[in-house]
Amino acid sequence: MAMSTFPEAPSPDSTAAGRRQARMMRYVNTFMRPVLSLPFPTPLSANLMLISYTGVKSGKAYRQPVSYARDGETLLTPGGGRWTGNLKGGRPVRLRLRGKTVPAHADLVDDPGEVERLLGVIAVGNPRATRFIPLPRRPDGRLEPEPLAAAIKHGFRIVRWHLDA
Repeated sequence: MAMSTFPEAPSPDSTAAGRRQARMMRYVNTFMRPVLSLPFPTPLSANLMLISYTGVKSGKAYRQPVSYARDGETLLTPGGGRWTGNLKGGRPVRLRLRGKTVPAHADLVDDPGEVERLLGVIAVGNPRATRFIPLPRRPDGRLEPEPLAAAIKHGFRIVRWHLDA
């Protein structure tokens, strides 16, 4: 399966496509927030959760729907974008997970080898999440190292969620 890469300088077409995708996700997220906030599990909450966090600079409260996959006692989310900067330093967050609110904290994984390993865990636990990860693979199934390094350089991370009991 051919997938796009993270170029050093985005083309006008890829920039426009990124803006369209961002607009679409804002629209979808508007409807996902109430569904994921329900006090009982839904079919959508099997692979999606709602995170609540406070912006580091703004102090504003955010609620962000994200995909997840289980990895033992932790949850994994592929993450890119500025929102992940609000998770640095183990700042506390609340997860709305299958109808329940649980406290948690996150660490951001940016080591290429660990990112690749965790993407494999995500692909098994939540195959739909991989549609939003535009990284090409070698014939042997491993990720191409240069595009992976470029993605990490541009902010791609795996968010590892630790549930606080």
